[in-house]
Amino acid sequence: MARKTYSAEFRRDAVELYRSTPTATVAGIAADLGIMDTTLSGWIKAAGVAIRGQSRPASTAPPPGETPEQELVRLRSRVRELEDSERKLSTEREILRAAAKYFGRGDELVSRFQFVADHQSTFEVKRLCQVVQVARSSFYKWLSAAPARAARQTADAALAARIAAVHATDSACGAPRITAELNDGAGEQERVNHKRVARVMRAHHIAGIRLRRRVRTTVPDPDGQLVPDLLERDFTAHAPNTKYVGDITYLPCGAGQFLYLATVIDCYSRRLVGWSIADHMRTDLVADALRAAARERGSLAGAIFHSDHGGQYVAKDYTALCERLGVTRSMGAVGTSADNAMAESFNASLKRETLAGSHGWPDATTARRVVFAWITRYNTRRRHSYCDYLSPITYENTHYAATLATAA
Repeated sequence: MARKTYSAEFRRDAVELYRSTPTATVAGIAADLGIMDTTLSGWIKAAGVAIRGQSRPASTAPPPGETPEQELVRLRSRVRELEDSERKLSTEREILRAAAKYFGRGDELVSRFQFVADHQSTFEVKRLCQVVQVARSSFYKWLSAAPARAARQTADAALAARIAAVHATDSACGAPRITAELNDGAGEQERVNHKRVARVMRAHHIAGIRLRRRVRTTVPDPDGQLVPDLLERDFTAHAPNTKYVGDITYLPCGAGQFLYLATVIDCYSRRLVGWSIADHMRTDLVADALRAAARERGSLAGAIFHSDHGGQYVAKDYTALCERLGVTRSMGAVGTSADNAMAESFNASLKRETLAGSHGWPDATTARRVVFAWITRYNTRRRHSYCDYLSPITYENTHYAATLATAA
């Protein structure tokens, strides 16, 4: 930083302000002017103005009537005072030099405590605490808690290893799903809190995968017939096979090539009941996904299927297929992705967790294989927050078991 310079007029005015204000202090005037108090003190002394309240150095002149023996005792006492002061200053300089590397760490207060603990065999604790400006009682309290901190650190290290093992099997997992995985089948004493899991993950730089860019796959048909929104953003259902949502998403395969995935997702369990992958976005893509869902469920009669206004979903052939299967169509507003947020969220999770930050798969074969494996795991093993951190199929089976038990 460049050194500030002040005009002679400014210096004179500053000195005059101090001289003409009997109640003012050097520190107060300096703060008002935005300068260092030592700078102002220098200007005042140079102008020959006495600084109020400043103690003068002890005179070495002997008092009247002092004998040579008394003078010798007085001077020796003064020498001892100066030597003690010098030793004190020297000790403080040594302490501050040693403490410098501690103060660059994350938690400054903890670093000061640690510094005192590391140097208490070299310097007095009282002096150390004074120099680094911490209370001795606070230091001793921190020191007494050291065994508990060490035990916590050991436990956190063990937990970090468990988290890393879960994360290695699915790098997309965040703290909530990892917590559910760790607590699955664990005893009461072994269960962990999701906040602690999140803290340990941050400390060890373990994180899920974030989504990258998007490509538009919804091309509305201006001539398509009007279909009402029967869901109105209520993506819940009282039982499986009653309400579904679906969408089309792109699968980048390198060299500017794409595959396309059409989905049919159950609102009750978030299960992907039907899907279809192709290298086109024709009506057959969404029709094949709906037929796959019908085969999986046995029947879709009476169910609602909600989508956006893509041209595939308003095509005559698709409309006829829905009528044959007994499916009631529902559509959100044009250009409003929130009206089909559940399907959009599924697409985002799929690509975030399979691409893992990459721009795409090397080829179509790899894309099909990876997506198929992820869908299988999604339905059978991947814990979903909506399903109380159970997998979609497990969540459905729990519903069926409860229904049978109630009927019995």
